[in-house]
Amino acid sequence: MARGTSLSFLAGYVDTLGFVALHGLFTAHVTGNFVLLGRELVAPGNDVLLKLLAFPAFVAGVVAVRALVRRRQRVGDDALRSAHLLQAALMLAAAAGARWDMAAGLLCAAAMGAQNGYGKLLLAKLPASTVMTGNVTQLVIDSLDRVGGAERPALAALGGGILAFALGCVGGALASRWGMAVGLLPAVALLLAMAVRSGTDAAKPEASKRDNAAL
Repeated sequence: MARGTSLSFLAGYVDTLGFVALHGLFTAHVTGNFVLLGRELVAPGNDVLLKLLAFPAFVAGVVAVRALVRRRQRVGDDALRSAHLLQAALMLAAAAGARWDMAAGLLCAAAMGAQNGYGKLLLAKLPASTVMTGNVTQLVIDSLDRVGGAERPALAALGGGILAFALGCVGGALASRWGMAVGLLPAVALLLAMAVRSGTDAAKPEASKRDNAAL
């Protein structure tokens, strides 16, 4: 599975799992939580504090991954691998703290903030993995342009990402039966697999350089 598709699946999975298990919290969508906060003004609930704190937690995830990427790039290390590992660690911490909705929700929000952050910093050429509104809009526009004869090579990536996000939503809804503690483990495993793959991919150019030097 391509990295962009994997991240889209992951975002749909975690966002839906969190929404079901954490009483309507969107862990990946700041926009959705703003809407829910607006609803709280006219229909107050018991979970308003979690939604209020989700925004600074999300921002903290972006700040953390920005600092991590800058440091790794400065020393020539694989920044994407480190970013995947940071997100996996945050999700694993959320699973460990799943008995407390507040802890699990804020750690998940930080993890998805990290994904949004390194998506912008390191994977800018890929379609957004967490926000499908823009991707659907672009897919429709590109499809119409393609019918008109224009070249639109990103159609497959857009369509694949949207489908993967939808499948992730289904998977997250099913996983909510296990609760956050167990339900987050497949997401952690996926991130670890991407981290390993990132390290392998980063090693290939170095190996190629050594082979060329030997020749």
